[in-house]
Parts: sequence; structure tokens; C-alpha cells
Amino acid sequence: MFSRVFLPALAVLSVSSAPAAFASDDVAAFYDGALCNPPYTMQSATELYDVAEKLVKPDTSLLTAYVYKLPSDIGRDGFRTNEVVFAGSSVGVLIEGARADELAARYQLEREESSILGTSTKGYARVLPDTEQPTAEMGVVSIVARESEAIPGKTLLACEFVSHADLEALKNLEGGN
Repeated sequence: MFSRVFLPALAVLSVSSAPAAFASDDVAAFYDGALCNPPYTMQSATELYDVAEKLVKPDTSLLTAYVYKLPSDIGRDGFRTNEVVFAGSSVGVLIEGARADELAARYQLEREESSILGTSTKGYARVLPDTEQPTAEMGVVSIVARESEAIPGKTLLACEFVSHADLEALKNLEGGN
């Protein structure tokens, strides 16, 4: 199902009941999921992916992600988007423009120390509280906003899960101990 990787770190989405959310063509659930609302579960991510598959065919030109272009804007809080992204076991939305700074201010995200091995030109993240970590023993769920040359003119907003093993590997690759 989620076979592609958008960035080395995995992003993960959450929606409590995707099929119910789309019974009335309410595609706002995609944006909610990018904000980890409600908190991530693999089941809810799979349900949302299945719904997207039924709505439109994905654009696979990025080679690293499936991008679903919806017929209308699903953005909010002054951010515009009609693109939903699934990559690896992740989901997010592509916000129009280089808006990482504004997304960080709006959603209380902090500047990332890592550039994800150079793939991110600007990145922000906020780790969810322990009560919203579905698999704390396996990894960490965060809301992220990232700009990258791989997606010019867009900013990724996503709910992201990174395993402890991947976090340690990234730390080692970037020279931390």
C-alpha cells in the first residue's frame, strides 16, 4: 500500500473514520490528518489512503510520493491546498507557496535541527504529547512543515511518524552522537 518514501523520515496521518468523513464529500479530513487530528493510528491512515484512491488517480511524477489533486481547495487558516500526499507510510498536504515559516507560527512548530540529509531547505516540527503517541515504544509522531527543492513552490504539512531506529540512524548520518 504505502510503498514510496517522500523524505527519509516517515510521515504518518491520522483520521478517526475516513469513510464516514467522506460520506458527505467532506475532504477536510485530509487537512485534519496532516495536523495529526485525531492522533495517528495505522488503521486510520490506511482508511484515508483507501478513500483517496477512490477519489482521483495519483500523480506519481515525484517518483517518491503519490500526490492526489482534488478538484477543490481543502486548505484552511489562510493556507491553500488541493493536493494530498502519501509517501512511505505517510500522509500530508502540499500547501501552495513557500510557507513553512507561517505554518510554524500558526501550528506552534519549532525549527528542526536536521535538514533530513539535505532534502529539506527549511523545516519545522512539533512532537505530539505523550498522550497522543500511539506507539511510543516504536517511534515518535510529529507535525512537520518542510520546504524542499524537490517540491518547488509548495510546502509539505504532514503528520509524521519516525521510528527510534530511523531517528538514531539519521542522527548518526548527520554527525551527531
